[in-house]
Amino acid sequence: MCLLCFSVVLFECILSGIMSVKGKKVLHMDRNSYYGAESASITPLEDLYKRFSLPGKPPESMGRGRDWSVDLIPKFLMANGRKAIWHSRYNTECLFSSRLYPGQLVRMLLITQVTRYLDFKVIEGSFVYKKGAIYKVPVTETEALASSLMGIFEKRRFRNFLIFVANYDLNDPKTMEGVDPNKSTMRDLYKKFSLGQDVMDFTGHALALYRTDDYLDQPCINTINRIKLYSESLARYGKSPYLYPLYGLGELPQGFARLSAIYGGTYMLNKPIEEIVMENGKVVGVKSEGEIARCKQLICDPSYIMDRVSKVGQVVRIICVMSHPIKNTGDVNSCQIIIPQIQVNRKHDIYVCMISSAHNVAAQGKYVAIASSVVETNDPEKELKPALDLLEPIEQKFVSISDQYAPTDMGKDSQIFISRTYDATTHFETTCDDIKDIYERAMGTEFDFAEMERTKNDIFGDAGDQ
Repeated sequence: MCLLCFSVVLFECILSGIMSVKGKKVLHMDRNSYYGAESASITPLEDLYKRFSLPGKPPESMGRGRDWSVDLIPKFLMANGRKAIWHSRYNTECLFSSRLYPGQLVRMLLITQVTRYLDFKVIEGSFVYKKGAIYKVPVTETEALASSLMGIFEKRRFRNFLIFVANYDLNDPKTMEGVDPNKSTMRDLYKKFSLGQDVMDFTGHALALYRTDDYLDQPCINTINRIKLYSESLARYGKSPYLYPLYGLGELPQGFARLSAIYGGTYMLNKPIEEIVMENGKVVGVKSEGEIARCKQLICDPSYIMDRVSKVGQVVRIICVMSHPIKNTGDVNSCQIIIPQIQVNRKHDIYVCMISSAHNVAAQGKYVAIASSVVETNDPEKELKPALDLLEPIEQKFVSISDQYAPTDMGKDSQIFISRTYDATTHFETTCDDIKDIYERAMGTEFDFAEMERTKNDIFGDAGDQ
C-alpha cells in the first residue's frame, strides 16, 4: 500500500477519498467498529448513555432509541450560492452552489460528487448573543435597519458597511473607496464606517466566524471575503448560511469512505494498532493482529501517536436533550447561536448548535443542542452556563472535556502526517484548513480542488449506484 490512514474520522476519510481519486493506493484502518471515530453520530440512544457512563436506560419519554443519532462533535456546513445544480440521481435540485467559492467542505462534496450519497437540510436560524439575550444575525440592508441589536444611528452605519462589502470588487477600483485590500486592516475598515464595539463583535465572530480578535489587525480582504461567503449563502437559502446532513454528521465520513472504495481504497474497521513500524526514522508499515501492512506514508489522528503531538488546550462540550426549541428563536427546529467572548468576559467564544427530529437525529418532538467552547478554568461546565441558561429546561446532559493536540512532527522525514484535534467551532472551515495543510505536507504540492474532480464515467459508472 502507498498510503495508510488511521481512524475513520472525517479528516482521514476526506483525505483517503481525495488520495484515492488521485490514484494512490489507500488502506484505511480504525480501531473502532464504526465510521466517524470522534466525529461519529451515536445511535441508538442507549449507546450514548453507555458512552457517557450514565446509569440505567433512557426514560420512555425519550421515545425509541433507534430514532436517535447524536453527534459527538457539533458542526454545520457553510454553504454558498445563487445557482443550484441538478441532482441527477434523485431528479431534484441540489442544495449546493456551483459557484467558484463555496464553503470549503461543500466544495469538496461538490467536486467529488459525494453529495450523491447524502441529503441535507438548511439550518433555520443564525443568532448572536448580547447582554443576556439573543438576536438574529443581521446580514442584509433590510435586516440591518430592522434589527434591535443596534441603535438607530448604528443601524445606518452598519447598513452602509454591508453595502460596501457586497459591492467590493478587486477588479473595480471604484468599489474600493480608498480601501487597500492588503494594507488596510479590518480595524481601519470598522473605523471608516464608525462602527462600535458591539457591531465589531458580532460582525467578526458571528458573520466572519473568527475565533479571536486577532483578525482586527490583519488585511481586511480576508474578512470581506468571509462576510461575502456568509451573506451569499444566506441569500441562497434565506434562513441561515448553514447546511446539515440528515441522520447526523456520521454520514459525511461514510460518504468519503465510499468515494475511496470506488477508487480502490480498502477499509478495515475494528483493527487494533499494535505498532507503527519505522526504518531509519521513516514509516514503512503498521502492525495489527500480528500482521504488517506496508506503506510509504501514514495519516492519522493524534490518539494513535501521542509521542509526536503536544497538548494545546481543552474543549468542553455539553450535549443537551430538550422537549422544546430554544426560546426567542421563533420556534425554529434548528439554529446556531454564537456568544462572543467579550459578552461573557472570556477569551474564547461559546458556540451553540441545535437540531431536532426534523433532521432524523432525535425522536419526534425532541431537540438536541450542543454547547461548546475552549476551556479556560478548572470548572469547564460552569463556563458554558450562559449557553445552558438559554436552553433551559434541559432533560438530560452529556458532558465531555476533550484534550486538544497539534502535531510536533510535520512529517517531512518520518512521512507521518498527523491531524489536529477538532476545535470548539460549530462549522467546518477550520477543519478544512487542516485537511489542506496535511495534503500539502504529504503531497508536496498546493491543494487543488480541481484535481479532486471525478469524471462523468467515474460518477455514473459506479455499479453500486445504478
